[in-house]
Amino acid sequence: MGLVKRIIRSRAVQEVLGLLVAGYLKLVQRTNRFVMEPADAYDRIEMPVIAAMWHGQHFMIHFARRPQDKAASLVSRSGDGEFNAIALRHLGVRAIRGSGARGRDIRKKGGAQAMRAMLRALGDGEMVVMTADIPKISRVCGQGIVTLAQLSGRPIVPVAVVTSRRIDFDSWDKASIGLPFGRGAMVLGDPVPVPRDADGETLESLRRAVERELDRVHARAYDLVGSKDPGAKPSSVLMGGSRA
Repeated sequence: MGLVKRIIRSRAVQEVLGLLVAGYLKLVQRTNRFVMEPADAYDRIEMPVIAAMWHGQHFMIHFARRPQDKAASLVSRSGDGEFNAIALRHLGVRAIRGSGARGRDIRKKGGAQAMRAMLRALGDGEMVVMTADIPKISRVCGQGIVTLAQLSGRPIVPVAVVTSRRIDFDSWDKASIGLPFGRGAMVLGDPVPVPRDADGETLESLRRAVERELDRVHARAYDLVGSKDPGAKPSSVLMGGSRA
């Protein structure tokens, strides 16, 4: 590891950077005129829930959390994850460290440990926020979030948060971060409950339902701010159904 990377990943520097990012996100939240759809979204769900997002929404998704709601967010064990965890702490969100392991050692990635921690959080009344898509495969819902819902008995609520003024990054997940002084939209989808006794066919059907609803709320959020979603799937994919 080079000297610059060691400095950036030092605890002191990451604490400062995390604080600065959290402060910037609070500025974005305060200076954008947000609408929520549906307006009574929180009257229609019973906490705690599993808030699902697409990768790339991790900067913005926490705007949709009410101040009174306790929340924990799944954050990877990587160096970037440490920085994100610090920023989340300053935003009032507890970090649970770990991630999925597509084809890799799940113990090294902390997936099993993170699953247990998320189940404890939901059992203690904390909302859990996590990305639904498979690592490095954008906007394809993985099985992990559906398994969490099945084991916990708590529903999945797809969420999208978009601002009219923003920076869209040319990354695999089409990450986006809002800019101040614009308009914003927060769209909450229909809850997707997962029965504890669901068989494999039912779980696959519900995985696809979460994927479709996440695509829908993203499309609606971008429509509300008059923008085009840079990460939207081609129409041929949407017409042909979700990818496996």
